[in-house]
Amino acid sequence: MFSYDVCIIGGCGHVGLPLSIALADCGKKVMVYDINTESVNAVRQGNMPFHEDGADELLKKVLAAGSLLLSDSPSVISDSNVIIMIIGTPVDEHLNPKFGVMIESVNQCIPYFRNGQTLILRSTVYPGISQRVSCWLIEAGLTMNVCFCPERILEGKAMTELHTLPQIISSFTPEGLQKCRELFGLLTNEIVEVLPAEAELAKLFTNVWRYIKFAVANQFYMIANDYHLDFYQVYHAVTHQYARAKDLPKAGFAAGPCLFKDSMQLAAFNNGNFYLGHAAMLVNEGFPNYVVQKLRSKYPISQMTVGILGMAFKGDSGDIRESLSYKLRKILQIQAGKVLCADSFVVDASFVSQEELVAKSDIVIIATPHSQYRDIIFPENRIVADVWNVLGKGGQI
Repeated sequence: MFSYDVCIIGGCGHVGLPLSIALADCGKKVMVYDINTESVNAVRQGNMPFHEDGADELLKKVLAAGSLLLSDSPSVISDSNVIIMIIGTPVDEHLNPKFGVMIESVNQCIPYFRNGQTLILRSTVYPGISQRVSCWLIEAGLTMNVCFCPERILEGKAMTELHTLPQIISSFTPEGLQKCRELFGLLTNEIVEVLPAEAELAKLFTNVWRYIKFAVANQFYMIANDYHLDFYQVYHAVTHQYARAKDLPKAGFAAGPCLFKDSMQLAAFNNGNFYLGHAAMLVNEGFPNYVVQKLRSKYPISQMTVGILGMAFKGDSGDIRESLSYKLRKILQIQAGKVLCADSFVVDASFVSQEELVAKSDIVIIATPHSQYRDIIFPENRIVADVWNVLGKGGQI
């Protein structure tokens, strides 16, 4: 009845492509549909558009086997048994969920949906959106199984975590739930079945919990630093062989495409009554300004060149989505005499090389914990703000 076992909409992105490769490697015939023709062509040639451990060789393997195919035409949706949609719910400038993206995406796909298909929503959504999508399809005269099965992978580790993490599944129909069991059971034996609304909250709770933990670490850092103490000495004392504190993260710029956004979605869902989430947002989003103001109180930065080392939102990655390094740059462009930026993982004509940044900067802020920075030997007169403690010499400013 169908030409493809699975069609993944938005399948060339950080969530969709690893899942596509993994399912194709499990024997499913997978169609990747993405509107980005350039990415489709690149992946079709066996080139990963971003770094993902272990994905390069596996991509070439499934392409050669013919189990992974790609298209930029939505017509392939009609020929697929299971459709996985990698479309999330962003927030606007007022921190309110933007439902238009999901509405528009579903409406664009409705002409290609067919009765009997199973639609799995995979990205984070505002609670209740899965139910709304089910209703929209019914109103359009379609009989489909609608499911919500959230991803929880760590970028860069997807090819491992897709097989080692439990998969959360949910559906509005018994048939849809069985489809999810069969599909995600190919990846792991650990399946957690919940109601769709519970699955939606599970995804939000997961991301918000991490965001709050980062905020706690950053607040602790600021308290220690304000009293001229090294947070990482305290951190070691707290976490060393003490299991109850092992989940305390290090301080640093907590960013990326999900954590802040999902905290604000949860706040909106609870009618704005989420003081813990809002407090975490103020701490994490305010951390770049805190670093600048501490430097400003000690040095005449208006007459100095400040270098930002690392512009990606996480270490050993070129992903700049919602990176606070860019917020740091904006603040420094007002406060500092000159600002230089470098990141070997990010292509940007305005950046300088790592070597030039170290040589020409009076102050260097290590904004992203790339592992290569551990080996940098800075000149003795160079001021280094290392809030991540990448160098292992403490993080005090």
